[in-house]
Amino acid sequence: MSEKMDVNLTGVKQSKGVWLVKVPKYLAQQWDKATEKGEVGKITIGKKHGKTEVHFSLSEELAAVGEKDASLQVPRDHPFTMHTVGGQTLAVFSQSDKDEISLEGMVVHRAECRPVVNDNYMKLKKLHMQESTKPQRLSQQLERAITTVFKPVANHDFNVEYEKKKKSEGKMVRAERQVVLDMLFSAFEKHQYYNIKDLVDITKQPVTYLKEIMKEIGSYNSKGAHKSTWELRPEYRHYQSGEEEEEMQTT
Repeated sequence: MSEKMDVNLTGVKQSKGVWLVKVPKYLAQQWDKATEKGEVGKITIGKKHGKTEVHFSLSEELAAVGEKDASLQVPRDHPFTMHTVGGQTLAVFSQSDKDEISLEGMVVHRAECRPVVNDNYMKLKKLHMQESTKPQRLSQQLERAITTVFKPVANHDFNVEYEKKKKSEGKMVRAERQVVLDMLFSAFEKHQYYNIKDLVDITKQPVTYLKEIMKEIGSYNSKGAHKSTWELRPEYRHYQSGEEEEEMQTT
């Protein structure tokens, strides 16, 4: 039987409302670099056409990725995509060094913090792509024979686990969502439009999983010259559409 623990409910008594915000992994990593009482950035809340707009700007001191390339920085500007709580009752708890649990407040807003797609963002995506494609194992030529006797194994545990996962999920095994996003962004740098079959061939991901991701970052063309193809939403594009280019030339 689990041990009972007391929970500090001060947050409820004070009617504290909190926001539940999903942030990119790289942004959380940059926040970890801040000093204990340092500023990680600023949030601005305004209204445009009667609609609330929330924007997070990362502190300039935390924008640098590493010492090797001073020009490589993470995106600083991150607009929020707001979501409803959806009738759910969500709460945020904290745990102190002494394992004391406190209820900080009830979730009143849900949001997703997304970067503005610019040169810094695309450089960061390429870096992640390069890191993900680096081989985990390297071959090395030995100068002398190894005398240690190794007992051969018919099939290693990780191979057995992979085969089980492959059978349970079908021929195509789902990759991490960020890995799939990296592959998709890289593909759309080369071409503006893709049909779902081509995207499956590029990513090697199940169709349903791929469509689920594309619905978040892309738009499906059901008619017109590019019928039955997908393209990135404007906020994720790193190129200008034909209409935008024509408009600029006319201007």
